[in-house]
Amino acid sequence: MSEPITFDAILAAAAATGEPTRLRLLALVSETELTVSELVTILGQSQPRISRHLKLLVEAGLVERHREGSWVFFRIAQTGPVGGFARDVIERLAPGDVHLTADCARLDQVRKTRATQAANYFAAQAANWDQLRALHVPEEKVEAAIRAAAGPDPIQTLLDLGTGTGRMLELLGPLAARAVGIDQSPQMLSVARARIERAGLRNVQLRQGDIYAAPVEADGYDLVIMHQVLHYLDDPLRAIREAARALRPGGRLLIVDFAPHEDETLRTAHAHRRLGFAAEEIAGFMASAGLDLTMKSDLVPGRGEANKLTVSLWLGRDPRVLADPLPVTTREFA
Repeated sequence: MSEPITFDAILAAAAATGEPTRLRLLALVSETELTVSELVTILGQSQPRISRHLKLLVEAGLVERHREGSWVFFRIAQTGPVGGFARDVIERLAPGDVHLTADCARLDQVRKTRATQAANYFAAQAANWDQLRALHVPEEKVEAAIRAAAGPDPIQTLLDLGTGTGRMLELLGPLAARAVGIDQSPQMLSVARARIERAGLRNVQLRQGDIYAAPVEADGYDLVIMHQVLHYLDDPLRAIREAARALRPGGRLLIVDFAPHEDETLRTAHAHRRLGFAAEEIAGFMASAGLDLTMKSDLVPGRGEANKLTVSLWLGRDPRVLADPLPVTTREFA
């Protein structure tokens, strides 16, 4: 049963949604988090007008707002009774409604522009990708923490979403009976294939695919890792939900990314969409994806590393229980 909403809260929410532009805005931010400038582009209205409408939606509790450096992101409220009201309203909109079709087409174009910019960046940087990791605390510290989080026990099935150059597969692949790496960039996958071949890892498969619709089976992986991936994405929650879909009962999701920072140059120079993630934000994403957060740790720069970024690790677990675990070969082909 839905959580009850107070009389005044329902009135405020109804008033906020009862205007054409605000309902269009609510529908758009239910798809992905968007900036004011992106919403201005999609709706073709002035920035002050869009900002006023967003302010009313935020005040009514229908939309969440968070600032990152010079950028401000908006998305439909994820929690609370009014958030549930907002999602119910959007779910009841008729698919293909004439008032929203053009907005959806322009949203798709915004997403394609983002994807093209990211793809161009990854293609240009594939050969020297590992050197770019010098932005944060030493890689050996990060990898030691990743190995510790993965644990010493053998892994039946491992999935690396956004595998890039395949370093995580090289690091954790020897622990797994089977490992799969997914990446959108052919150039990155070429580098990853060469790395995997050099390492002699015959249990690893590489596939080109969309992180939002990974070409992998559901309920099939003991450990899913997303290493330095989320800050490139326009919809981190959607990607985490896709990762959760791939987890078997009791499986674990390990996220490695930057803690919040203010280095705006990473947006333009390195195609970063987000400037890190706060602990409570990833915890909220995990909960929304149906996962229990079991571990959070920060790797803070030490002496002589003043200009380095802090790296955070989050470990989530699928709360379902697999009563009678099957061997990996049986699960794959049954």
